[in-house]
Amino acid sequence: MLDYFPQYLFNGLLIGTNYALIAMGLTVIFGLMNIANFAHGQFYMLGGFIAYQLTTTLGLNFFAALVVSVVVVTGLGILLERTIFKRLRNKPLISSVLVTIGLAILIENLALVLWGARPEAIPNPFPLTPVQIGPIFTTQPRLFAVVVTLAAIVIIHLLLHYTRAGKAVRATFQQQEAAALVGIDIELIYSITFGIGAGLAALGGVLLGTIFYVNPTMGDVATLKAFVVTILGGMGSFPGAIVGGLLLGIAESFGTLVSSAYKDAIGYVLVILVLLYRPQGLFGKA
Repeated sequence: MLDYFPQYLFNGLLIGTNYALIAMGLTVIFGLMNIANFAHGQFYMLGGFIAYQLTTTLGLNFFAALVVSVVVVTGLGILLERTIFKRLRNKPLISSVLVTIGLAILIENLALVLWGARPEAIPNPFPLTPVQIGPIFTTQPRLFAVVVTLAAIVIIHLLLHYTRAGKAVRATFQQQEAAALVGIDIELIYSITFGIGAGLAALGGVLLGTIFYVNPTMGDVATLKAFVVTILGGMGSFPGAIVGGLLLGIAESFGTLVSSAYKDAIGYVLVILVLLYRPQGLFGKA
């Protein structure tokens, strides 16, 4: 058992960092706009399929396709915020739940029409030969996914804490009326943060689509995982999204030792345990 501990830990970090990436976008949307976005996983799915389309049909380089897909989904997120989500602000939470579920169904069915139901692999330049790092065996696509995801999390953290725009986002996040009084363009902040949240989800879709496959229904599971992570970490907490994602990924990885069939249930058990003792989540405010 101890011999396999580093391997299971690495596998958990791989999935956990991806969960954190998706949940960060959901956290900012919920915390800033008070919208429960059940279509968030569809941004994840679109990121993977756009990269697949760019590499297979247009023959675009994988790394360029990754960047373009994130930019396209970010732009789509901004467009949806200006046309749909803007109207859901300050509305009862059930309104955003119903609207975003409908939006998720619409996007998923459009994906089925465009790409079909068959899972597809994103072409990439990485060889599949195993890579050994001490006691850990992995592949280059997995290493690439971990490095890029960690880099994205660090960059978002630095942007939020050390740039003027990031401080404006945090100010709006904490107190919207006060932020508006000091001249912060709240409408612009809403659009930018929603777009970034969609782009982060798309990045996660491309990275995991490179390791596994992309299919039109993959967004449903991603949405549920993102909500589990957001609840674990605490609604509106960036550190909570990161810690919650890592915790869920590691728990699922080690849960396969018991039964791989029930590993998805582990997240819901964790949520129940956390909510029993900390209803606000690990990092949420009471």
